[in-house]
Amino acid sequence: MAFEAHEDSDEVVSEINITPLVDVMLVLLIIFIITMPVIQHTVKVALPRASSSRDQTPTDKLQLSVDAQGQFYLDQQAVSADALQERLRAQAAREPQPQLYIRGDKNVPYERVAQAMTAAQRAGLSRIGFVTEGQRP
Repeated sequence: MAFEAHEDSDEVVSEINITPLVDVMLVLLIIFIITMPVIQHTVKVALPRASSSRDQTPTDKLQLSVDAQGQFYLDQQAVSADALQERLRAQAAREPQPQLYIRGDKNVPYERVAQAMTAAQRAGLSRIGFVTEGQRP
């Protein structure tokens, strides 16, 4: 039995050339590696929708004013520096706890505003804000 080697040029090549495929895959891999640090990973949360588009201002609020002479006024009533912390402590015990807005005169030394902040923190008030004037056009 002799085997003969026939070379037919009419045969269809059934092999796939994967070299271009590997090239494309490497380019895609490089693109993904470069863009991964740019993508931010966040937890997707379905946030509730508000029925009203305007902000709800808290109804429980205190206003602490410090005039140019350094005098404290809690809700328009003059309060001495010694009695301020006790008055704020009584307000901090309310439920829900009110938010304190500090209005400091622009000419008052910052030390007086810092004293008001310290008294509020020691009294247990955790929500403190500052009132300022907006810029005029």
